[in-house]
Amino acid sequence: MFSSARTEVASQVFWRWSFLPEIPVVHPVGEGPARYKKERWRSQWPFTKARSFCKTHTSLFKKILLGLLCFAYAAYFLAACILNFQRALALFVITCLVIFALVLPFLKNLLGKKLTRGLKPFENSRLKLWMKWVFAGASLVGLILWLALDTAQRPEQLISFAGICMFILILFACSKHHSAVSWRAVFWGLGLQFVFGILVIRTDLGYNAFKWLGEQVQIFLNYTVAGSSFVFGDMLVKDVFAFQALPIIIFFGCVMSILYYLGLVQWVVQKVAWFLQITMGTTATETLAVAGNIFVGMTEAPLLIRPYLADMTLSEIHAVMTGGFATISGTVLGAFISFGVDASSLISASVMAAPCALALSKLAYPEVEESKFKSEEGVKLPRGKERNVLEAASNGATDAIGLAANVAANLVAFLAVLAFINAALSWLGELVDIQGLTFQALSFTQVICSYILRPMVFMMGVEWTDCPMVAELVGIKFFTNEFVAYQQLSQYKNKRLSGVEEWIEGEKQWISVRAEIITTFSLCGFANLSSIGITLGGLTSIVPHRKSDLSKVVVRALFTGACVSLISACVAGILYVPRGAEADCVSFLNTSFTNRTYETYVCCRGLFQSTSLNGTNPPSFSGPWEDKEFSAMALSNCCGFYNNTICA
Repeated sequence: MFSSARTEVASQVFWRWSFLPEIPVVHPVGEGPARYKKERWRSQWPFTKARSFCKTHTSLFKKILLGLLCFAYAAYFLAACILNFQRALALFVITCLVIFALVLPFLKNLLGKKLTRGLKPFENSRLKLWMKWVFAGASLVGLILWLALDTAQRPEQLISFAGICMFILILFACSKHHSAVSWRAVFWGLGLQFVFGILVIRTDLGYNAFKWLGEQVQIFLNYTVAGSSFVFGDMLVKDVFAFQALPIIIFFGCVMSILYYLGLVQWVVQKVAWFLQITMGTTATETLAVAGNIFVGMTEAPLLIRPYLADMTLSEIHAVMTGGFATISGTVLGAFISFGVDASSLISASVMAAPCALALSKLAYPEVEESKFKSEEGVKLPRGKERNVLEAASNGATDAIGLAANVAANLVAFLAVLAFINAALSWLGELVDIQGLTFQALSFTQVICSYILRPMVFMMGVEWTDCPMVAELVGIKFFTNEFVAYQQLSQYKNKRLSGVEEWIEGEKQWISVRAEIITTFSLCGFANLSSIGITLGGLTSIVPHRKSDLSKVVVRALFTGACVSLISACVAGILYVPRGAEADCVSFLNTSFTNRTYETYVCCRGLFQSTSLNGTNPPSFSGPWEDKEFSAMALSNCCGFYNNTICA
């Protein structure tokens, strides 16, 4: 009986038994192998059935889990927005961007063919040419009308526009092939830069968006303090520059590596490159490299197109180099923001430089060869080679150590050498009774900055009184590096914000807000002499057999990249308008202020200008200070902070 039952069970489950994995067993003493297998199968049968069920319905489980997560996030998102929308603004922006990225492929598949059919009539050559001329004419008329209306109240903006024309004429005069210039690329690139500048600088929506973005970046970078304080201690992080700025480079490098591993950087770069390519008519490889320079450095961006560098034309290589010289990487962006430089200006300058770099590159070195990369499909970018997020974060932090060390070494070396030369010159001067003899007073760089670059800086829209200081910063950036220049700019800004007098013993101590913005744009780029070696070293390691070709175009690309930053500064000079209400000096000076600020200086200077002395009589006041009982008290407080002839 037992034998027949055993046979029946075996026949019923034979088909299931055949799919079970073979389990090696050790038979107990005194029992047969068949009976032991039966017992093991009975004990494992529920688990096997559950595993089979899960495998069969894996897709359903994923959809249910995804649906629950989406529902939970939607509830959390709505609750956050309803409770305090201002506080949840960052979450709202991130959510909108993610939704847009997810919906875009579906819209492309759904409407792509319809849009292609709708645009088919425009493929007619005559109609296409007619539309181009209409668009060009409308753009020219719009620019003339805009300049006429907008500069009526601020004529100094026309100087910046003349500066753009001057730089374009200089580059055209130095062009490698004058007759081959692609004016489509030139005008589209400059036009995109100008439109983006209007969006960021002039419109309230764009200005507030980039100001908010800059604040969020600043908040994000402040998280570096948690790691650096643990490693170096609170005292060093608060007081020592190296422990403030350099850890930010490591942190930002780690974050960029994670974003690259996740594919976010590649997605954004490809979308920007696609837009620039279809508008400007540039090739896929050069456009991709220039777009990548918005986020990565001048040595990392060529790695995006590494397989194609060997077959690229000289004009395309020139464009790749120009993009590297004209922009800054996301990693050092954090370091510049830590100096105190305006974050929104840095971000907008780096983005505006991409189309301008392509435009000026095609002006300085036009394409005369047949490119192999004219396809509008673009170039595909692979994801990071790391196996997981932790490996990507670790590799990014490790790679950033070299950059941080390079920045520190350059600052230490240049500033130390400068201090030694100053001391030596001062000692030599004192031997012949000449006081204050320094490198800044005699150096060749300073002479160039003060005399040759001063008219150029004036054409960017800087007031003539600020030109010597701004010209010096531009010269420091070109002959030394942008780190030293931005550090000097931050010192000028800190002096202004701390209420230091503008002129002390005939020397200007700081520059105006307008000059600060223009200077921030003009310094935003890696176009300095030391970058020639960095660029050649990076590209030569990728394509060593093209070393001679790289050496031919690198100097021209350096000057073209420098002009990109200067034209961006001109655009900022055209579009910049003071924002925010003017200080109510009457109400401000009616309070008891105990420290100097920029507002204190502005209000006290206005009070000094409205005050006149009448011999031994009490001073008289005019303008808003007339008939105010506290005017004399305010004058006394201002005289306690600043020196003026009224106070004598």
